[in-house]
Amino acid sequence: MRILANVLWIIFGGLISSLGWVIAGCLWCITIVGIPVGLQCFKLSSISLNPFGKEVIYEGGSVSFLLNVIWFLVSGLELALMNFIIGLLLCCTVIGIPFGKQFFKIAKLSLAPFGATVVRTNVL
Repeated sequence: MRILANVLWIIFGGLISSLGWVIAGCLWCITIVGIPVGLQCFKLSSISLNPFGKEVIYEGGSVSFLLNVIWFLVSGLELALMNFIIGLLLCCTVIGIPFGKQFFKIAKLSLAPFGATVVRTNVL
């Protein structure tokens, strides 16, 4: 079931979300200082391609908080808004509600990706 949901996810906007992460990662990698942040963006791009069956656990410390503040000011707000708007559009129909909820999960992750760990859940 997760495979079918993830394939439908890519069709209904997951690819757009993933491309947003890739673009942000490329922009961050322009400078040498931003390469670790860019690599985090590429990791989150792959996560946004198949969100079903995964859960986000938030933990972290002062370094994660500092990186999240910088991230929010530079590119986090734009990516979160993009995912939130797509989620709202999908929630207009009953069939799109599960996909919209996944976009809301990724929008929350887009605001503060550092210190967050994505784990696989045991959903049958």
